[in-house]
Amino acid sequence: MAEPRSNDSLIAALSAELVPVRRLLPPWRRTLGWLALVVAIAMLLFAHYGDQPMLRRWAGAPDLAWAALGAVLTAVTAAWAAFTLAVPGRSRAWGWLPLPPALLWIGASGLGCLRTWLAPGTSIATLHQSADCFVFIVAFSIPLSALLVWLVRRACPLRPLLTAMLVGLASAAASASLLEICHAYDAAATDLFTHALAVGVVVAANSAMGGRLLSR
Repeated sequence: MAEPRSNDSLIAALSAELVPVRRLLPPWRRTLGWLALVVAIAMLLFAHYGDQPMLRRWAGAPDLAWAALGAVLTAVTAAWAAFTLAVPGRSRAWGWLPLPPALLWIGASGLGCLRTWLAPGTSIATLHQSADCFVFIVAFSIPLSALLVWLVRRACPLRPLLTAMLVGLASAAASASLLEICHAYDAAATDLFTHALAVGVVVAANSAMGGRLLSR
């Protein structure tokens, strides 16, 4: 009879230390919470630069507007997929959610290289100016990635590397979307290469560091 009493004592001791666990919000609501920071940054940039230069560029070169829409949708779907995959039992197929908007983003951006005219109010970026775009995307991706990793860590990602890649893609796409507000250059090959390089660096960095942070 001593052993059952010992087991009962152990169970009682363990249960005494249990604390209630707060239920996580649905992935779409957590995505909206993260996007609130992106919108707040966008409002600050609009307050400084205004929206007319961006709208004039889009009116003169609709491919730039489609590329911006693709970047925004990529940020939204990648963040949603990251939050969803952080919930155990969700299908790996969620990782494909950002693919269609990412293809729109890449395809519309590539159309700019085929145009023979410049969008209104723009010029061809020099190497130094393209480097500024690189710094902008990487710099804004750092706080966006850090917040997204912290929010995702509250769940239990069983695929930390894939989730971290989606975190990087969401942050880079959001930063590229913010760049549209103050970006005064046309979609030349050099500028697009710089943007692609910045996105690649952000995704790779999140895969390396975020993957470790998300591992349990």
